[in-house]
Amino acid sequence: MSTAPALLAVAHGSRDPRHEATVASLAARVRHARPGLRVEVAYLDHCGPRVPDALAALAADGVREAVAVPLLLSAAYHAKHDVPAMLDAGRQLRLTVGQAAPLGPHPLLVEAMERRLRAAGVWPGDDAYGVVLASAGSTDPAANAALTDVARAWRRTGWSSVVTAYASALTPAVGDAVRALRDTGAERVAVATYMLAPGLLPDRIAAQAAAAGADVVTAPLGDTPELAALALHRFDEATRLRHPLSA
Repeated sequence: MSTAPALLAVAHGSRDPRHEATVASLAARVRHARPGLRVEVAYLDHCGPRVPDALAALAADGVREAVAVPLLLSAAYHAKHDVPAMLDAGRQLRLTVGQAAPLGPHPLLVEAMERRLRAAGVWPGDDAYGVVLASAGSTDPAANAALTDVARAWRRTGWSSVVTAYASALTPAVGDAVRALRDTGAERVAVATYMLAPGLLPDRIAAQAAAAGADVVTAPLGDTPELAALALHRFDEATRLRHPLSA
């Protein structure tokens, strides 16, 4: 029986096999960063194991405590409703389950986006570039407002402009945001893909950006040192809340 909490990384899931491969690589990076920590992956949809199955496997192995870290970039519907509902399965297993905050927003996500931009040949803060911060979009106004705050803060690091755009449901669409930056005088336009892993919506972002004439489109954040560090940070935050140090 293990008394040390395990980290259960909870991803959205996708029918695109690249999504699952990316999450597996990120989990491996987290394990490498903290040897001895048990790190497992579960999904909300499309991929396996689903969260209840992963919890059952942990309990069967004698794990008595786990902290779920949602690999989500905002505190929107999935983090507020879907993840807690699935974690309820742990109550039937004599498994104590805590939930960490989602990955975003956090400055490490901006650092990961800047890593992706450097890989694409764009130096962060280049004032020749307007940047489209492209996400899936959410029905949660607070999550969208948080992304706007990220864009506003990032703009102050030196870009000519940073605006938000969305792959689904909300406006502006990515292509419209690219064209708007051109119209307002941006010399070049880079689209920063603010999503975890490849799949339908990141592909849509890339296609819209290319059709609108963006100079650069980054890969999703994916398996980066920043995301691994952030997952561990969220795990540690939640663990401290569950086991506060005595005065």
